Parts: sequence; structure tokens; C-alpha cells
Amino acid sequence: MSKSLQKAIESVIREPDYQPLNKNEFARKLQISSDERIELRQALAQLLKKGLIIRLKRGRYALRPKKKRTAGVPATGTIFFRRRDESLRAHFIADADCPLPDSILDALRDDRILVPGRYTGNTLNRDRVRVSLLLDRPPERAKKKNTVKGKPSRSRRSADKVVARVEEILERPGSHFVGTFQKNGSYSSLRPDDPALPRTIDLIEVLPEARNGLKVVAQFAEWESSQRNPVARMTEVLGKPNDPGVDIMSVIRKFQLPLEFPAAVQAEAAAIDEAISPAELGKREDWRDRDVFTIDPSDAKDFDDAIHVQRIDNDPKHGKAAGGWELAVHIADVSHYVEPGTAMDKEAIARGNSVYLADRVVPMLPEKLSNGICSLRPDVDRLTQAVIIRFNVHGKAVSERFTSAVIHSKRRYTYEEALIALKLPTSEIDQLPAVEAAITRQLQEAWRLAEQLRKRRFQQGALDLDFTEVKVVLDEKGRARDIVKVYYDESHQLIEEFMLVANEAVAKTTKNQMVPCLYRIHEDADPEKLLEFRDLARAYGYKAGDLTNRDLLQNLLRSIKGKPEEHTLKIALLKSLKRAAYSVQPIGHYGLSKSNYTHFTSPIRRYADLVVHRVLRRLSQRGQRKDEAKTPAPKISRLTEIAKHISETERTAASAEQETRRLKLMEYMLWVSQEKPDKTFEALIYDIKPLGIFVELTDLNIKGLIRKDDLPKGERYFVDTALKEISTSGSNFLLKAGDTIQVRLRDIDHERQFINFELAG
Repeated sequence: MSKSLQKAIESVIREPDYQPLNKNEFARKLQISSDERIELRQALAQLLKKGLIIRLKRGRYALRPKKKRTAGVPATGTIFFRRRDESLRAHFIADADCPLPDSILDALRDDRILVPGRYTGNTLNRDRVRVSLLLDRPPERAKKKNTVKGKPSRSRRSADKVVARVEEILERPGSHFVGTFQKNGSYSSLRPDDPALPRTIDLIEVLPEARNGLKVVAQFAEWESSQRNPVARMTEVLGKPNDPGVDIMSVIRKFQLPLEFPAAVQAEAAAIDEAISPAELGKREDWRDRDVFTIDPSDAKDFDDAIHVQRIDNDPKHGKAAGGWELAVHIADVSHYVEPGTAMDKEAIARGNSVYLADRVVPMLPEKLSNGICSLRPDVDRLTQAVIIRFNVHGKAVSERFTSAVIHSKRRYTYEEALIALKLPTSEIDQLPAVEAAITRQLQEAWRLAEQLRKRRFQQGALDLDFTEVKVVLDEKGRARDIVKVYYDESHQLIEEFMLVANEAVAKTTKNQMVPCLYRIHEDADPEKLLEFRDLARAYGYKAGDLTNRDLLQNLLRSIKGKPEEHTLKIALLKSLKRAAYSVQPIGHYGLSKSNYTHFTSPIRRYADLVVHRVLRRLSQRGQRKDEAKTPAPKISRLTEIAKHISETERTAASAEQETRRLKLMEYMLWVSQEKPDKTFEALIYDIKPLGIFVELTDLNIKGLIRKDDLPKGERYFVDTALKEISTSGSNFLLKAGDTIQVRLRDIDHERQFINFELAG
């Protein structure tokens, strides 16, 4: 009755000749009996609450007049929400291809534009939207007297600020979400895990197996008004929050990662013949008699790349390359098996890349390819696309060529095994079996080349952003039970240098040939962001000048090498830099200091690399008859779409990977603290804010917070955010960024995925 009565009232108010009525006049107009007057009052109250009507003098009601909307600059992009305390804050990021006028660009501090709460409407996190961009000019501040010096301060106006107003929701990609089921009588709701979503979502459909407190998946159904809760339908029950595997499955469902391949894709994969035909072998360079080998993590199953390094003697026939090296980088020839337009190709585009979660891999390609015929395993024939580069004795490339090949890998090294082999003295190498000794000598020769390449790369301005990482070790039930450090040693550096030069050689060739291709780009750093990072480095006691000067930035990175704060500062620098992405425009790579760069070396796990392989294949087919050149030329418009899409899937994958890693780190910390309640950890203070002291465990790279409210009682604490210090007036208590302290676990905020520590001792 109430809703129908509201509609009747609204219909009357919207009549062209309507004159404001009071409650009694509405009752007579709508022929409402005295017994129904209470419903009339409720209906009017609801319309007032919704903001559709206003109350005038003498209890009369009228339609709320529409505010004149200020015209703004139209733009399209994505809206992102972030929770601050109990409220949500929204920012808009415009599409890369969305042009903005100078009046807007001049007022922007970065690419994030604030969307005030009154302008968000019923948008959700990561919705694609159309907005109006407005210049928000706050009024002049009133003049105030300076209470310290007794002099009036200057009147000033705050700088113009750009805000966005949502006009239309174009796309809602995040339609599924995970949360905790809550039931109160007949009312069912969901509390989402994602803090960027509204706190409560009403459920209109509930699965019969759902119980209070279980983790469930739901799909948005509607959201009529921001004044009400969104409405969703439950689609899946995952289980109890602490059940093994529920945490990872929650992330998989949250980011909508596909666990199964469509039947058409599986059928195409099953139909692939694993045997290599003599006709195909006849089209390729035969490298099966060479000592080609791979180096990968111990738990890897998809081996994209293999290498062969040969020292070049001072033979005149090698010309400028005399005395240098020849490097062959062999990459799995996925393009031979996955043709454009097939079901497998379409699924690979949709996925964009493989996703490496804490307990599993969500692959881009079916296992038969990713772990089978495309994986460069030892002792089997495999098809490759190869880059062969010759270098002089200083590590400068003097020639390169590309070819289709077939290899028979002689050795599969783990990084740990490769590092041991790199350190072996000659006397011990001579005692090895002949093949093993030959490969070990080649491996050591490969490091001599890689060392030259690495030295040359940093001389040309590349940033050293590598650091030690930690890996969570899971038991058979998927529970975190240990953490091991992964050191970025010579074995990792060797492979990185060879992949970098291969990618660079391919990018230079496709660019010079002026063929449509995908490139890996990294835009120049924002000077203001570098200024903020400089202030952070100074808080740690480092001298940092103008970090827009690449030499000074490199000097700072060298000075923090091996220090306890190296990991913290490098992560901070990475956050201050722009995100790398894919583009059809070869604008270069800031971090690597390369003007030509692409991704070519991992086609098993990145779709971009598969596209580049096809471009190279087409270049090699130039001059052939049209009926032989089977690889079609990609169109720029289509490549632009792919570049944008796979840049987004890469960001999604990174977010999912980081979240599962963070969940397992928290699980490990909780387990350790339950096993050893008094266990303490060494921690580095990396920031101090009014909320408290932000720390990172030095051995585990786990971050957390010591809240100011959890510091010892009886003192008044003063926070200096500029100096990043916290102190008291009544004692010698002083802590600052860069200090090392002892902490113990206090509790874990699972909702915010954050660890709270307390001072130990």
C-alpha cells in the first residue's frame, strides 16, 4: 500500500496545475479514509526522506525543485572506491585515450580525480562511467590573526581542484563478489569482503545450504538508489571462513578468475598432435645437437625460455663481433599451435595472462600446451622462435637475427642449482660427466656475458629495483607453515639480462620495420611523486637531491643496497612510479631506460608475447606467396583494444596474486603466534602517521601497524609527520622512520587484511 500511495502522491504533485496541498487536502484528493491516514503520513515521510518532495509553510508539500547542474567537461573512465575509517572515498581515472582540455590538465595533480560522495550516485568499485569534470574553486578564506606573532596572515585562495560527477554507468564488470552471509529472521544480507563496496548488501535469493557466518558468492541484481542498500542474488556457498582453501577460492571468485576451460578449447587442445612432422622440421633451423638449457624456479612447470651461449674466437670472419659472444634465446613457439581466431586464441585473449596465486596457477593456455608441448622440458624436441644476437667484448650488440628452430634441451637447472654451478671451480668441473661439464662451462661463460650486459644497462640509466622477496610455503592442506627468502642472485640476473636484450632486439626490429605490434611501455615518472619519495628517503637519513635526475636516483638506489630499509624504500619508489602497460606506440620504458622494448619471451603465460611472435612470423614470411603466408596482419585498431584489455587483466592478476600472498602471510603470522605466543620479531619503522607506527618485519617483509592507542599508557604521544617521528614529553621515548624495534603480534584485522603489532619489552 505504501509504495502505491507514494506513487499516487507523486502523480498528483507532478500535475501541471498542482497547487501545494497539506495532509488533509491530500486525503480528500486521493479519497483516503480516516483509518488510512497513518499510511498517508508514512508515504509523505518516505518521499521527504528520498528527497523527492519538500515541506513548505503551513504543512503543504511540493516537488523538490531541480538544481541547475553546472556544465562540465565530459570524460569516460573507471571509478575506484577506497574505505577510510567508516566512509568510502571515490576517485575517477580517465581512459588513456580520453582527451582532456588544458584547463583540466593544469589543475590535476595526478591521474586520480576526486568524486565527492554527492556525485557518486549508485556506482560501485571499478564501474566504467561517464562523468563531468568540474573545477572546484573554494571561496576566499577569511583573514585570521596569527596567534603566535600577532600579525594577520595573508588572505589566499586554495588552488583550483578538479572533481568528477558521475553522469552514467557504462559497464559494471565486477558483478560478482564474496562476503559473509548474515541472516536475521526473514531478512538476509551480505557483508562484502571487499572494503571498497557498501558495508551491507541485501539478498533477494538465498541458496538453501547457506548458514550464518559462511563465505558466499553473490551477483548484483539492482541498485535503485544510493539511499538504499544494493540488492544481490546468492550464487555459491564457499564454506566456513577458516576452512582450508576457502580464502583462496574467495579471491578467485572476487576477481572472477576462470578455473575451467570451455569445452571447445579443451577439444582443440586435445586434437593437437604432439609429434613434430618431418615437413615442419624441414622449415626450421636444427639446434638439437647444441647444448641448450633452461633455468627456472624449482616449482616451475611451464618453461618458456632456453638459452645457448658461445664464446666467439678472434676469427676475422666474425668481423666486429670478434672476441665477443653469440647468444641464442629460444622461446616456446606457441604461435605454431595457437592460431588467430580459434577458440583457444579467443580464450587466451580473454584471460590475457596466467595468474600465479599462492597455492595454484590459473593458466592462460590449457595444460597440454602450458605444461606439455610448449614447455621447453629437457630431453624432448620442442619448437621455438629464436633470437640470435652477437655481442662484442664490451657487451654491445653488433648484430641480431630471428629464426624458427627446433631444440632438444640438455639440462633443466633450478635457480639454486645454477648458482652452485656458477660458483664451481675449474678443478671440480673437470670431474663432471662430459655433457654436464660442457654445460657448466657454458653457464659460466653465459654469466661473463650477462655481467657485461648488466653493467652496460646500468651505465645507460636503468634503475636497480630488484630486491629479496619472500615465498610462503604451504602444507598439503594449503595452510601457510613457513616463509623462505628468495634472493635475487646471479642465476636470476643472468636470465633477466638475456630476456631483456631479446625483448629489446625484437622491439627494435618491429619498430624499424614499421609493422603494427604491441610494446611494453613505462611512462616517465611524475616529478611531484619523486619529490614525495625524496622526502621519505631523507626521513631515513639519506641525502637525496633532484630525483628527476636519473644519475641522482641511481646513486640513491646504490646507497640503500643491502640496508635494512632497502625493501621498504624500493617498494615506495615503485609505488611512486607509473604502472607499466601495453601499447601500440613504442614510447619506451622509463625503469629500464630503453627506447625500444616489448614482451616476447613468455608466450605461454602472456598474450602480448603471442601477438609479438605472430608479428615476427609474418615478417619472416615476407616475399612468400600469399597462400603460404598464413599469419594475418593485425590491425592497429584491434591491437589497441588488445593492449588496453591485457593491461587490465595484468592489473587484475597482480591484485589477485598480492591478495592471496597477503592472506597466507597473515595466516602464517597467526599460526606462529598461536604456537609461540611470546614470540617477538625484529621490525623496521617505515612510516609514522597520526594513526600510529607502520612497521615491516625485517626477516619476513611483512608489514603492519602499531596503533598509537596501543602504545604504553600513561604518556601523551606527539607525532611529527614531516620528520616521521613519534615522541613523548615526559620521557626519553622517541621513535622515527628507519629505527629497528622488537614487536609481537597483537591481532589481525581480517576485514581490512591488516596486521596489528605491539611493542615488545
